[in-house]
Amino acid sequence: MLLFGHRFIESESFYHIHNIDSIKHTPPASTIYLEFQEENLDIIKHVRVNKIDIAIKVSNITELIYASSLGAKYIVVSKESAKHSQNIAETYLFDAKILVMLEDESEIEELATIGVDGVICSNAIIKISS
Repeated sequence: MLLFGHRFIESESFYHIHNIDSIKHTPPASTIYLEFQEENLDIIKHVRVNKIDIAIKVSNITELIYASSLGAKYIVVSKESAKHSQNIAETYLFDAKILVMLEDESEIEELATIGVDGVICSNAIIKISS
């Protein structure tokens, strides 16, 4: 299981941006974090063309499929949809890893038992404003 932002484990950070220009304010080889929205498709296309890793937060199964097709390295799903999302990712052999945003450390065990690829703590996401 991947752990991002956990206090015991050193890990990469995710950089939440709001436009393409914000990317220049992130460290080299950063992973960009976005919520899936049609308005963000230009950013998603830009990072894909420039081979920049991206984590996309989705709110439903259709968006999960889009995120995978758009080349996301990580797809962040709700705890409620985690098992179903993980099953879909395994059925369709997604390259992306399925992550769940942790609300409490006690959720790690539950998420591990259902086979989720990883978890992300909120402190792993750094907001970048341009």
